[in-house]
Amino acid sequence: MPKLFSETGLRFLWISAVVVVLDLWSKYEVIGCMTLSESVQVLPFFNFTYVRNYGAAFSFLHDASGWQRWFFTAIAITVSVVILWWLKQSDKQQKLLPIAFCFILGGALGNVYDRLMHGFVIDFLDFYVGDWHWPAFNLADSAIFIGAALLIWDMLTSKQGHDAGSESNTDKK
Repeated sequence: MPKLFSETGLRFLWISAVVVVLDLWSKYEVIGCMTLSESVQVLPFFNFTYVRNYGAAFSFLHDASGWQRWFFTAIAITVSVVILWWLKQSDKQQKLLPIAFCFILGGALGNVYDRLMHGFVIDFLDFYVGDWHWPAFNLADSAIFIGAALLIWDMLTSKQGHDAGSESNTDKK
Protein backbone atom coordinates (compact mmCIF):
# COMPACT_ATOMS: atom_id res chain seq x y z
CA MET A 1 0.00 0.00 0.00
CA PRO A 2 2.76 2.58 0.73
CA LYS A 3 4.14 2.09 -2.79
CA LEU A 4 0.69 2.94 -4.16
CA PHE A 5 1.15 6.44 -2.78
CA SER A 6 4.89 6.86 -3.28
CA GLU A 7 4.96 5.48 -6.84
CA THR A 8 1.86 7.19 -8.28
CA GLY A 9 0.27 10.61 -8.54
CA LEU A 10 -1.49 9.90 -5.25
CA ARG A 11 1.70 11.11 -3.54
CA PHE A 12 0.51 14.67 -4.22
CA LEU A 13 -2.86 14.29 -2.47
CA TRP A 14 -1.48 16.40 0.36
CA ILE A 15 -1.98 19.38 -1.97
CA SER A 16 -5.70 18.60 -2.18
CA ALA A 17 -5.87 18.28 1.62
CA VAL A 18 -4.15 21.65 2.12
CA VAL A 19 -6.51 23.29 -0.40
CA VAL A 20 -9.60 21.86 1.33
CA VAL A 21 -8.40 22.88 4.81
CA LEU A 22 -7.49 26.44 3.75
CA ASP A 23 -10.70 26.80 1.75
CA LEU A 24 -12.97 25.64 4.58
CA TRP A 25 -11.06 27.66 7.16
CA SER A 26 -11.38 30.84 5.07
CA LYS A 27 -15.09 30.29 4.48
CA TYR A 28 -15.79 29.72 8.17
CA GLU A 29 -13.85 32.88 8.99
CA VAL A 30 -16.06 34.78 6.55
CA ILE A 31 -19.25 33.28 8.00
CA GLY A 32 -18.07 34.02 11.55
CA CYS A 33 -16.89 37.57 10.96
CA MET A 34 -19.22 38.95 8.28
CA THR A 35 -22.91 39.25 7.58
CA LEU A 36 -24.33 38.24 4.22
CA SER A 37 -23.56 40.90 1.56
CA GLU A 38 -21.18 42.75 3.88
CA SER A 39 -18.17 44.14 2.07
CA VAL A 40 -14.83 45.19 3.57
CA GLN A 41 -12.39 47.09 1.37
CA VAL A 42 -8.88 45.64 1.54
CA LEU A 43 -7.28 47.43 -1.43
CA PRO A 44 -8.60 50.01 -3.93
CA PHE A 45 -9.40 47.11 -6.30
CA PHE A 46 -10.20 44.29 -3.83
CA ASN A 47 -12.85 43.65 -1.18
CA PHE A 48 -13.85 40.80 1.06
CA THR A 49 -17.54 40.50 0.21
CA TYR A 50 -19.64 37.67 1.66
CA VAL A 51 -22.00 36.29 -0.99
CA ARG A 52 -23.73 32.98 -1.57
CA ASN A 53 -23.47 31.30 -4.95
CA TYR A 54 -26.34 28.92 -5.63
CA GLY A 55 -25.09 28.22 -9.14
CA ALA A 56 -21.72 27.35 -10.64
CA ALA A 57 -18.91 29.47 -12.05
CA PHE A 58 -19.96 33.11 -12.47
CA SER A 59 -23.28 32.21 -10.76
CA PHE A 60 -24.35 30.15 -13.79
CA LEU A 61 -27.87 28.77 -13.04
CA HIS A 62 -27.99 30.58 -9.67
CA ASP A 63 -31.67 31.31 -10.14
CA ALA A 64 -32.74 27.75 -11.03
CA SER A 65 -35.24 26.01 -8.76
CA GLY A 66 -32.70 24.06 -6.67
CA TRP A 67 -31.89 21.09 -8.89
CA GLN A 68 -28.55 22.73 -9.76
CA ARG A 69 -27.25 22.03 -6.23
CA TRP A 70 -27.41 18.28 -6.81
CA PHE A 71 -26.39 18.50 -10.46
CA PHE A 72 -23.18 20.43 -9.71
CA THR A 73 -22.48 18.21 -6.70
CA ALA A 74 -22.80 15.08 -8.86
CA ILE A 75 -20.51 16.54 -11.52
CA ALA A 76 -17.86 17.50 -8.94
CA ILE A 77 -17.98 14.09 -7.25
CA THR A 78 -17.74 12.32 -10.61
CA VAL A 79 -14.78 14.48 -11.65
CA SER A 80 -13.14 13.84 -8.26
CA VAL A 81 -13.46 10.07 -8.67
CA VAL A 82 -12.01 10.26 -12.19
CA ILE A 83 -9.11 12.39 -10.91
CA LEU A 84 -8.39 9.91 -8.11
CA TRP A 85 -8.45 7.03 -10.59
CA TRP A 86 -6.11 8.92 -12.93
CA LEU A 87 -3.73 9.79 -10.06
CA LYS A 88 -3.58 6.11 -9.13
CA GLN A 89 -2.73 5.20 -12.75
CA SER A 90 -0.04 7.85 -13.23
CA ASP A 91 3.59 6.89 -12.82
CA LYS A 92 6.27 8.36 -10.61
CA GLN A 93 7.93 10.32 -13.43
CA GLN A 94 4.86 12.51 -13.90
CA LYS A 95 4.88 15.54 -11.64
CA LEU A 96 3.15 18.57 -13.12
CA LEU A 97 -0.05 16.82 -14.22
CA PRO A 98 -0.70 15.12 -10.87
CA ILE A 99 -0.01 18.39 -9.06
CA ALA A 100 -2.44 20.19 -11.37
CA PHE A 101 -5.11 17.56 -10.82
CA CYS A 102 -4.60 17.70 -7.04
CA PHE A 103 -5.26 21.46 -7.07
CA ILE A 104 -8.45 20.84 -9.06
CA LEU A 105 -9.49 17.99 -6.76
CA GLY A 106 -8.99 20.09 -3.62
CA GLY A 107 -11.00 22.95 -5.08
CA ALA A 108 -13.80 20.67 -6.25
CA LEU A 109 -14.05 19.02 -2.82
CA GLY A 110 -14.08 22.38 -1.03
CA ASN A 111 -17.03 23.56 -3.09
CA VAL A 112 -18.80 20.16 -2.85
CA TYR A 113 -18.63 20.45 0.92
CA ASP A 114 -20.34 23.85 0.74
CA ARG A 115 -23.08 22.57 -1.55
CA LEU A 116 -23.77 19.55 0.66
CA MET A 117 -23.62 21.41 4.00
CA HIS A 118 -25.12 24.78 3.06
CA GLY A 119 -26.88 24.34 -0.28
CA PHE A 120 -24.69 27.06 -1.80
CA VAL A 121 -21.01 27.96 -2.20
CA ILE A 122 -19.55 30.69 -0.01
CA ASP A 123 -17.69 33.29 -2.08
CA PHE A 124 -15.87 36.32 -0.74
CA LEU A 125 -12.95 37.39 -2.96
CA ASP A 126 -14.20 40.45 -4.86
CA PHE A 127 -11.92 42.14 -7.41
CA TYR A 128 -13.10 45.22 -9.27
CA VAL A 129 -12.20 48.19 -11.43
CA GLY A 130 -14.35 51.26 -10.87
CA ASP A 131 -17.93 50.00 -10.70
CA TRP A 132 -17.20 46.78 -12.61
CA HIS A 133 -16.82 43.75 -10.32
CA TRP A 134 -15.47 40.37 -11.35
CA PRO A 135 -17.83 37.69 -9.96
CA ALA A 136 -16.85 36.91 -6.36
CA PHE A 137 -15.00 33.63 -5.82
CA ASN A 138 -13.18 31.69 -3.09
CA LEU A 139 -9.96 29.76 -2.44
CA ALA A 140 -11.42 26.55 -3.91
CA ASP A 141 -12.14 28.38 -7.16
CA SER A 142 -8.60 29.78 -7.08
CA ALA A 143 -7.16 26.28 -6.68
CA ILE A 144 -9.23 25.03 -9.62
CA PHE A 145 -7.90 27.93 -11.70
CA ILE A 146 -4.31 27.18 -10.66
CA GLY A 147 -4.80 23.51 -11.57
CA ALA A 148 -6.27 24.41 -14.96
CA ALA A 149 -3.40 26.84 -15.63
CA LEU A 150 -0.89 24.11 -14.76
CA LEU A 151 -2.67 21.72 -17.13
CA ILE A 152 -2.40 24.26 -19.93
CA TRP A 153 1.25 24.93 -19.06
CA ASP A 154 1.98 21.20 -19.19
CA MET A 155 0.18 20.87 -22.51
CA LEU A 156 2.21 23.72 -24.01
CA THR A 157 5.56 22.58 -22.65
CA SER A 158 5.35 18.79 -22.56
CA LYS A 159 8.25 16.95 -24.18
CA GLN A 160 5.86 14.71 -26.12
CA GLY A 161 4.38 17.72 -27.87
CA HIS A 162 7.84 19.09 -28.65
CA ASP A 163 9.10 15.69 -29.82
CA ALA A 164 6.10 15.25 -32.11
CA GLY A 165 6.68 18.70 -33.58
CA SER A 166 10.38 18.06 -34.15
CA GLU A 167 9.66 14.69 -35.79
CA SER A 168 7.38 16.30 -38.32
CA ASN A 169 10.06 18.91 -39.03
CA THR A 170 12.71 16.25 -39.61
CA ASP A 171 10.36 14.29 -41.86
CA LYS A 172 10.15 17.29 -44.16
CA LYS A 173 13.95 17.54 -44.55
